[in-house]
Amino acid sequence: MLVVVFVARQQGRHVPVIMEIKDSGSVVLTAYHSYTPSRIPIIEQSFVPEISSNHSPISRKSLPQCRRINRMLSNESLHPPMFSRSNSQASVDSTSMEDFWCEVESIKENSEQGQEEQTLLEVKAADEGELEAEWLQDVGLSTLISGAEEEDGQALLSTLTRTQAAAVQRRYNTYTQTMRKKNKHTVRDVRDIFGVNDSSPTFETVPVSPVPSNGIQLPGQKPVWKSKFIVRKSQFGLTEVGDLSLEDMKKIRNLSLIELTAFYDALGIELKRNRTERIKGRENGLFGVPLAILLENDQKKVPGIKVPLIFQKLLLKLEETGLETEGILRVPGSASRVKNLRQEIEIKFNEDTFDWDQVRNNDAAGLLKMFIRELPSPLFTVEYLPAFITLVEKVSKVKLQLQALHLLIMLLPDANRDTAKAFLQFLKKIVANEGKNKMNLWNVSMIVAPNIFIYKGKHANREEMQAAATTAHIVRLLIKYQDILWTVPSFLISQVRKMNEATMNNTKRQMMFDKGVRRLLRRKTMERERPERSETHIPEGVIRVYAPLHSKVSMAIQLNSQTKARDILARFHCENSHASSKNTEVQIQRLYEIGGNIGLHCLDPDAYMLDVYRANPQAEWVIKPKSS
Repeated sequence: MLVVVFVARQQGRHVPVIMEIKDSGSVVLTAYHSYTPSRIPIIEQSFVPEISSNHSPISRKSLPQCRRINRMLSNESLHPPMFSRSNSQASVDSTSMEDFWCEVESIKENSEQGQEEQTLLEVKAADEGELEAEWLQDVGLSTLISGAEEEDGQALLSTLTRTQAAAVQRRYNTYTQTMRKKNKHTVRDVRDIFGVNDSSPTFETVPVSPVPSNGIQLPGQKPVWKSKFIVRKSQFGLTEVGDLSLEDMKKIRNLSLIELTAFYDALGIELKRNRTERIKGRENGLFGVPLAILLENDQKKVPGIKVPLIFQKLLLKLEETGLETEGILRVPGSASRVKNLRQEIEIKFNEDTFDWDQVRNNDAAGLLKMFIRELPSPLFTVEYLPAFITLVEKVSKVKLQLQALHLLIMLLPDANRDTAKAFLQFLKKIVANEGKNKMNLWNVSMIVAPNIFIYKGKHANREEMQAAATTAHIVRLLIKYQDILWTVPSFLISQVRKMNEATMNNTKRQMMFDKGVRRLLRRKTMERERPERSETHIPEGVIRVYAPLHSKVSMAIQLNSQTKARDILARFHCENSHASSKNTEVQIQRLYEIGGNIGLHCLDPDAYMLDVYRANPQAEWVIKPKSS
């Protein structure tokens, strides 16, 4: 059970409110989103930018044109929007959005000077059936299209909640209806898949109110963010995205997309996969190269690295010398100097001969933003970004926006997720030094938004202007609540356990049909029944923990209701305290749950071990260093 705790400001005092995410039984809901029981008061969430009183505007070369763009937006002199906009967007305070449009103008100037050369690959529009087929493939249910009987697909279907199953059923219905109209190959009947008589999904929509402010400060409105959200730890502790095996994270992504779709269905908002124009990236170099290729090359030098070395170096340079620089990120460096530095870095970085002391802080910030903009695939992939922008436009509660954004983060590829995490941690440090650099949360969000959400398609100008305020608000959510967003929802981990158990059970059933396997099992059974058996039986509630890097490599530990993972780590640390050379090594090690119904799980030090043991009694328990 996921518990979201937030503190609401009410008449000058802080009132703690606990919201338990659970099925109320009154309506078919997603595992993440449900109604709050009536006995718990619901306090409406609203938000407006935090405008720093000590923010002093810094003149920029393109300032007049920025102001003209702001007036265009304020006067509604745009083409008809692609989606319904909130009323407040017409009255955007031009001063509050000035940094955003100045940054957009700076980006365009750099592009016109030839610093960012990329090739746009056209992708033909897909019909509804093709989009649903892609969705089924994205969630790991391509077997519904091919008709093959694969274990993974069956295991996934067997673990879905009612509303998740309804979301899958709805997409499959659309796919089959489209295929029948096209007179293509025969498709499976939905009743054969879900075992239901009615082929239409049954779910009710959750009523939502229109957004009153869309995150924009209205004239005369007091700047304040009224809510603070945290995730309370369950008995299993918290699990971050890097704490699970790659195979289990793939299942998390599949389940997250199904859950996100069900979440949108419950809100009555359509979720569509965006087929964006693809950008052809370079195959070598540092800028404009896909993250996967950069990491492949860097891992030859530093095995296990998760963030490209050039990106790490740019962040390190700014963290060492630029965090207190006034207007960092906002004040641009010299365009010609940045261009020359980029060319020099391309040549000298891999040889480790580039002199970083010559790089000024504003130029380093320019290089950092350029690296992010020139990624062939955006740092935050845009397949479902338009759908999230629509949700922010239509739903006023920050809590619901965070839940949707949380699931979107779970969909990111590993390279994008790890790089984005490093970037957001850096941005948090920028905001923490607001007193010296004059860059508060809203300033940073406005500068970063056009760099990570800039549109490279044919309608870039129009789409930028329509989504400006919303993308800045998304960045603000990413920075402010990043500690929550990188945590894997506990209900998804429970579903992964069920999937793995279903797969194991299917494998066992298939093995029973093999005569050779049956003979082997009978022989093993006879051997176990012999009285001279020498195997040691481990009593209930006792686990054997292995620590290959310690002087004492294994230990049997009796668990009780209060035993935490940190207690086991402390036991091994105490046993090895005489080896001072290993003390530091032990302190950075973690307890891992391996096998059984999970691939690999780095346990939170606050996880209650008896609960984890009962959830996975077949697991092995190993202490080893956590990968950075």
